[in-house]
Amino acid sequence: MFVPVAAVVVGLILLVWSADRFVEGSASIARHLGMSPLLIGMLVVGFGTSAPEMFVSALSSMQGNPGIALGNAYGSNITNIALILGLTALISPIAVHSRVLRQELPILSVVTGLAVVQIWDKDLSRADALILLGVFTGLMAWSIRQGTRQRNDALGVEMDSELAAQHMPLARAVVWLVIGLLLLVASSRLLVWGSVVIARHLGVDDLIIGLTIVAVGTSLPELASSLIAVRRREHDIALGNVLGSNLFNTLAVVGIAGTIHPLAVPPEILTRDMAVMTGLTLLLFLFGFGFRGPGLGRINRFEGAILLAVYIGYTVYLISNIVKQSA
Repeated sequence: MFVPVAAVVVGLILLVWSADRFVEGSASIARHLGMSPLLIGMLVVGFGTSAPEMFVSALSSMQGNPGIALGNAYGSNITNIALILGLTALISPIAVHSRVLRQELPILSVVTGLAVVQIWDKDLSRADALILLGVFTGLMAWSIRQGTRQRNDALGVEMDSELAAQHMPLARAVVWLVIGLLLLVASSRLLVWGSVVIARHLGVDDLIIGLTIVAVGTSLPELASSLIAVRRREHDIALGNVLGSNLFNTLAVVGIAGTIHPLAVPPEILTRDMAVMTGLTLLLFLFGFGFRGPGLGRINRFEGAILLAVYIGYTVYLISNIVKQSA
């Protein structure tokens, strides 16, 4: 067991490090190419932090491990909302000023509903996957259009300040982009291999491993960037990371995995994991949409504690399943 556990640990460390380098390089190149700070924050950074989920789920699908592929995507969504936003809101209440983010909150709720409908028959076909990728493409086109229209949006202002503080020459940005991409592939292979071996050794479903170890590990880039953003009082970046990542996971990550290989959906994903993910998404919509006043949403410490409590309860339940299955 030592070798697969070491593979998972080393794979996660390399995955987080390479994702960070990949995002930094991509954002700097986008800035050099003249992309607006708002679009960089929405597309490059928000979705770049989901690169670990994409590589891990795609590789898992190729190798015939649908539990890890789906558990990683949906488990990361649960982790992003309940653990990451819950923890960051406890540290500092998250004020939502960006008009773009407040538009994406209801969109995420609708996309989550689409995901539930698609796996209702316990199967994710290639046609389902292509629909997800089509919706993703449409949302990207809409985001780009909105980003080019918005001027002085809060997310764009915060992202502009962030990029100015981390200016990188173009040549170095390209090097980091290539290194990050290569290590993302290598570390994903290492992580998936170790996870499958551990699941078989413990006698548990690879879905549980995907929902716990893999999901938390691939969400570490979002956790790090959100905590840093909140410490700098860049609240819109913190929430933007989570919204962008969850949209990317639900549409692109699952869509890519399902296109590579149709996925059989274990029944517990629908009755347990999707129920939790849907409930958390609706809670986030209620907390952050801004019913407290015109133009302002806010996730306070009490609401953050609720999100974190849901995550702890859900994780304890999953761990109890691991103990039961391995006994």
